[in-house]
Amino acid sequence: MNNIKILWADDEIDMLKPQLFFLQKKGYEVVTVTNGYDALEEINTDDTIDIVFLDESMPGLSGLETLEKIKTIRPHLHIVMITKNEAENLMEEAIGSRIDDYLIKPVNPNQILLTLKKTIENKRIVGNKTVQDYQQSFTAISMDINSGPDYKGWVDIYKRLVSWELKMESSFTEDMQAILSMQKSEANSEFSRYVERNYLSWMKDDVPEDGPDTLSHNLMRNKVFTKMNHDIPTVVLLLDNLRYDQWKALEPIFREVFKVKEENFFSSILPTSTQYSRNAIFAGMTPAEIARHYPEYWKHDFEEGGKNNFEDKLLDIQIKRTFRKPISHKYVKITNLQKAKELEMNILNYLEFDMTVIVYNFIDMLSHARTEMEVIKELAGDEKAFRSLTRSWFLHSPLWSALKKVAQRKIQLFVLTDHGTIRVTKPSKVVGDKNTTTNLRYKMGRNLNFEKKDVFAIDDPIKGGLPAPHMSAKYIFAKEDKYFLYPNNYNYYNNYFKNTFQHGGISLEEMLCPVVELESKG
Repeated sequence: MNNIKILWADDEIDMLKPQLFFLQKKGYEVVTVTNGYDALEEINTDDTIDIVFLDESMPGLSGLETLEKIKTIRPHLHIVMITKNEAENLMEEAIGSRIDDYLIKPVNPNQILLTLKKTIENKRIVGNKTVQDYQQSFTAISMDINSGPDYKGWVDIYKRLVSWELKMESSFTEDMQAILSMQKSEANSEFSRYVERNYLSWMKDDVPEDGPDTLSHNLMRNKVFTKMNHDIPTVVLLLDNLRYDQWKALEPIFREVFKVKEENFFSSILPTSTQYSRNAIFAGMTPAEIARHYPEYWKHDFEEGGKNNFEDKLLDIQIKRTFRKPISHKYVKITNLQKAKELEMNILNYLEFDMTVIVYNFIDMLSHARTEMEVIKELAGDEKAFRSLTRSWFLHSPLWSALKKVAQRKIQLFVLTDHGTIRVTKPSKVVGDKNTTTNLRYKMGRNLNFEKKDVFAIDDPIKGGLPAPHMSAKYIFAKEDKYFLYPNNYNYYNNYFKNTFQHGGISLEEMLCPVVELESKG
């Protein structure tokens, strides 16, 4: 049985006996009425009705009038309009009133069945098909995870996992979502081992062929500067803390006014945190090189003050080092609503520059607020909710309004990030002195004691492209979804930080970052 209840309103209901009999044989329950008033009474008294088949030309209360009243009572009730009239204005009025489908008389049983499957059973059918497809794909992905993939192989695995995650999101297959989550954990476990084996070789001048072609410190050079069209303005939008799955949630919105020319990836350096990865992006240098050549623009973790206050100066240095002729450019950093509104107001003026770089901090602030504010924890309880909240923010943000303005001009747009984030679930104990960094996903300090199986340790920071503020400095990075806790007040902080989104360590979500080239349709 389908357990779906249909209300069919038609003044010629007696002529529809073959259709009604067909539906009943298929397991549908059908309630019939002959006018709009009786249809409204049924809807007022029976909240188990799933869908209404509504004749447009009933005497008394017309189909469109009945439709309007039904939507007042139950706005989300599925309605199919049935009409003899194919007039375009009538269909536009019905569709504008949010009908789900319409049929032209005479209707045959197969048309009705197709409409029901599209309207009511779509999620179940899609869900069943998604489960079947994922079951077939599961073995292939598992084999690829355990086959020792190179960097490009890991990017492909991550893209496939995110693709399935997004498909599962819309099909409500909770059991399959749990299996997918386990497979993603398996992938992160193997990816962490892969990074541990290979990361130091990536940080040499000649990255091995099976490693990433682009890391944070050559991102601008490889993915932006070499692709700039100097005949039109270039806008570089860096959304702090943007994961690949969040980009895929935003992509349909961007596509309304932009064409996606190329979607690519780069690997964030370690630590996958703003201080290290974003400074490296704008300087075109590793953190160790910044600290050595421009110590006035680098602050160590234990020093007071903002750690990303000189991005504009570092960008100036990289541009002058890269281009033979001067490139006019503007750096804009958005950290609050007032600055976001100023961006919206001034965005067209920025197109006078060859390149405008916009750093937008909202997603990073959202992930930190989720840790600290109970209401945000409720709104962004898991990855699906976090994507939804990110999408909702973007749609109603001054940033999207600003982008729609520039999309009316001929521009080139690059959307990128500095690192991603992961929802942490497993605590790992660590002990350090009072100068040890506070980040939950990485630690820098002396005399660190930790669980070796949970950690990738770099004993010689310079080999990892990292500053060494003192001789015995060491960096450790949490693998997979681990997070570091001190023994003091362990249970309290375990409950406080569990299932929060953090960054700084090693995971697919943190390290494999999207960089997307777009152009305006205008």
